[in-house]
Amino acid sequence: MSLLKLDIHHVRNILKESIRPSPGINFIIGNNASGKSSLLEAIFILGRAKSFRSTSIKSVIHFGASHLIVSAQVLQSDGCNLQVGIQLDGKDADIRINQQANQQKSDLAYILPTQLIHPKSYELLDGGAQLRREFLDWGVFNDDKSFLTAWRTYKRAISHRNALLKAKQSHLLHIWDKEVVYYGTIVNKSRSNYLQKFRPIFFEIIKHFLPINLIDIEFVDGWDVALNFEDVLRRDIEKDLRYGFTHSGPHRCDFLLKLDNRLARDFVSRGQLKLIILSLKLAQIQLLTKGDTNPACILIDDFAAELDNEFRKSLLGFLSSLSCQTFITTNEFSDFGDLNKISTFKVFHMEHGHIKPCLGF
Repeated sequence: MSLLKLDIHHVRNILKESIRPSPGINFIIGNNASGKSSLLEAIFILGRAKSFRSTSIKSVIHFGASHLIVSAQVLQSDGCNLQVGIQLDGKDADIRINQQANQQKSDLAYILPTQLIHPKSYELLDGGAQLRREFLDWGVFNDDKSFLTAWRTYKRAISHRNALLKAKQSHLLHIWDKEVVYYGTIVNKSRSNYLQKFRPIFFEIIKHFLPINLIDIEFVDGWDVALNFEDVLRRDIEKDLRYGFTHSGPHRCDFLLKLDNRLARDFVSRGQLKLIILSLKLAQIQLLTKGDTNPACILIDDFAAELDNEFRKSLLGFLSSLSCQTFITTNEFSDFGDLNKISTFKVFHMEHGHIKPCLGF
């Protein structure tokens, strides 16, 4: 997958801009508040139909405009060109693929898988389990096409079951329990299978950045899988009725990163934590390139703040070895060091929401 042409309208301070990026690495330089992060945000919106900087799309729309639009000409891994676009007004999403309206967010996500690395990425291990489930499910979504339907059906069944629990209608729970068990088991198996593929790739990648041994990823299923899931639901019924929600199931899934059988987040430094998370995200990207889906579009915001010179060099070398399009922002071009070994790249300069290619590179 590669963006051949990107058009952005009314995304924060970007009023109307168009670029033709490199299929390799794209360096975005400029001062603070110049619009660098907004450019990455626009690409993220095109791939995921949401912002990574705000929960409200209205705050992303340029002041005075009623909506934002991001569109692109996308070269697929099979050689086909697609025209994709999204218009958001804070209420509705108009998604179009090759001028066909009423497309789904999942259609965009399959066409343009986007992986983000930015200063708050450390929250992946520091924050709650929901962040890690979202990270894991993005990988499973791209790895197993049956996962999305199973996960949506499971969420619907859990929602109905919780409504019955809140209403204290325990005699009706059996109506949804069968669906919860059936689809929950599929969701859990898909996640577990994905993590088995993911582990060796992550272990190999982290060696590029940290001299760490005895590292492991432990999958937390969300219930005691030594027991039948249906039996667990029956066992928890009194507790579920008391609190009004289902305590056990894949909606409580998590994964733990351990070093020498201890939680990594409890004793590694902040710098090491960032490098571990960088390795986790790069492992997802590399696993994606091994499959039959489109390679990821990699977005790295505030590059210089994340790594020292040696690690920047290691990261750029690794990125250049991937068949992925990458966008990296920073304040100074010197932050990127020697680029002689990178064959395919472009440099763009942003100022006051305007972006121009830097010639001579």
